Amino acid sequence: MVKFGTNGVRGIVNEDLTPALALQMGKAIGKVYGGRIAIATDTRVSADMIRSAVSAGLMSVGVDVLDLGVLPTPAIQYYVKTHDDVAGGVMITASHNPPAFNGIKCIANDGTEASRMEEENIERLYDTDIPCVAWSEVGQTKEVSGAAEAYVEAVMSKVDVEAIRNAGLTACVDCANGAAFYTTPLLLSRLGVRAVTINGNPQGEFPGHESEPTADNLVDLMTMTKAIDADIGVAHDGDADRCVFVTSDGEYVPGDKSLALIARNILSMREGGKVYTPVATSMLVEDVVKANGGQLIYTAVGSPIVARKMMDGDGVFGGEENGGLIFPEMQYCRDGAMALATMLESIVKHGPLSRQVADLPVYCTCKEKIKCPDRFKEDLKEYFRSTASDAKVDLTDGIRLNYADGWVLLRPSGTEPIFRVYSESRNPDVAKARAQDFVDKANAFVASKENEA
Repeated sequence: MVKFGTNGVRGIVNEDLTPALALQMGKAIGKVYGGRIAIATDTRVSADMIRSAVSAGLMSVGVDVLDLGVLPTPAIQYYVKTHDDVAGGVMITASHNPPAFNGIKCIANDGTEASRMEEENIERLYDTDIPCVAWSEVGQTKEVSGAAEAYVEAVMSKVDVEAIRNAGLTACVDCANGAAFYTTPLLLSRLGVRAVTINGNPQGEFPGHESEPTADNLVDLMTMTKAIDADIGVAHDGDADRCVFVTSDGEYVPGDKSLALIARNILSMREGGKVYTPVATSMLVEDVVKANGGQLIYTAVGSPIVARKMMDGDGVFGGEENGGLIFPEMQYCRDGAMALATMLESIVKHGPLSRQVADLPVYCTCKEKIKCPDRFKEDLKEYFRSTASDAKVDLTDGIRLNYADGWVLLRPSGTEPIFRVYSESRNPDVAKARAQDFVDKANAFVASKENEA
């Protein structure tokens, strides 16, 4: 049984994710999509092996394969979206996971991540004996060039290129030795931005640092951005669907703050609009969106969920607080290059990034987690829901308790035996006290359930 997670099928290569699994996945994907499939990879050491196995599976059921080479995930998504003769796509990536991992992510024919229905159909077929076509009907593989350049040109078409070029900006770029090693420097060059790069080689062991773009992993970028007096520091994850930023002072910008700043830039060019983000996002985003004439709508956690809610509700912008931002005028998926280009535009129009960050509302967010066996998760949710007498309850994802001076999110993990407790308030003492209070309550509840068992 193969099971899709929030971003495809992932596992340790040759342990969980084997060539046999990838071959069978290719056959199932080919039967579900039933037409020509584009495929691309990030820079992982195992990329060729997994791509070859998936491609063999696709061709064995009569599907032609377009091999786009190494690309960011949003670049293959853009290719699929803009080619009517392509039925879907497959991205071989494990995004921010360690180099021993790889994954298989499916892309629908509109360029969005595969719907849950499509994933369920693939899962169902995976567990069957999928027949191969006759020898004379097997698919063929064709190598396709130019997808990276077309993607960069499309990104440029969505921003004020002349204004960015005239600003004479300098950027320090950390591509994590991942899929953005070519596209992001190319984009900056064509925008007239001087780029100084680190970790810019396609080395699948990720020798520079782990590919998750956290503050702990970006110490070198923060140091270099300040040392060379760059206007901005930029970092991607392994497949470059996310982008995070560093100020000219070398300060890491949390994802909720960049989400707020780009939302402001987009709303400033419109008369209002809907912005979508998960319930775990800081209230500072809501403050900024409302102050600029927009409406913030909360969704469940997960970029595919955010994207599809935006499609259904005419959203002008959306994203998560991890640097995964969605620009509907480009496409309904997380897009690291679009995030970079739009932030450069924001700097040109609204001033230095450090000043923009300093002007944002300040909130304190505490993020905790407790051990909670899967069998107790629903009971714990119901306990918190039934005892929430002094807060407005939002059940969009888990339980969010909204207070006059902040909120608490209580959400079970879908992949681990843990229960997450997030608390936010303008008052740090309030945020910390509420977090500890709910952690204590959750631990006591789990202990009581275990004693009953």
